[in-house]
Amino acid sequence: MADALELLKTRRSPNIPEFVEPGPNDAELQTLLTVAARVPDHGKLVPWRMIVLPKARRAAMEKAVVDCFRREHPQATPDQIEKERARFVNSPLIVAVVSRAGEHVKIPEWEQILSAGAVCMNLVTAAHALGFGANWLTGWLAYDRSCNDLLGVGPNERVAGIIHIGTPGGAREDRPRPNLADIVTTL
Repeated sequence: MADALELLKTRRSPNIPEFVEPGPNDAELQTLLTVAARVPDHGKLVPWRMIVLPKARRAAMEKAVVDCFRREHPQATPDQIEKERARFVNSPLIVAVVSRAGEHVKIPEWEQILSAGAVCMNLVTAAHALGFGANWLTGWLAYDRSCNDLLGVGPNERVAGIIHIGTPGGAREDRPRPNLADIVTTL
């Protein structure tokens, strides 16, 4: 049990530009996806799905993503455009988690949305357990309809997270964490 707790205590979100190869191999990817899918899911609705974007396939999508960014940010500088291109293309693996939450006679939509968030967190934690770094983002790409169409995200779906996974190339420094006395109330 101590190993699991230490794993959870040491999880970090490395900077995406610092990710290097290798990314997860096919067997590791299957492990990541299996762990990601083991989340609370009231009513067994599976109100989420995952879209795997391996690096080799993203190169073909690069121009369309950059075009989406330019449309969304017409004042973007060349450096900003390059940063977004690199963010999408350079990560060894990206997995988009898509929420399919909707009205249900028994299960509140909010619980379904939380289940999709749990998929994101399980994916991030599993990547850390396998020795990779993972960074959970949404950003402009998650909210841009053209990019959602490019990713195959339906009109009644929402991107819950775009998870970048790879080998951290730099040191993983911890950020300040909240003081428990500031965030915990006991009644």
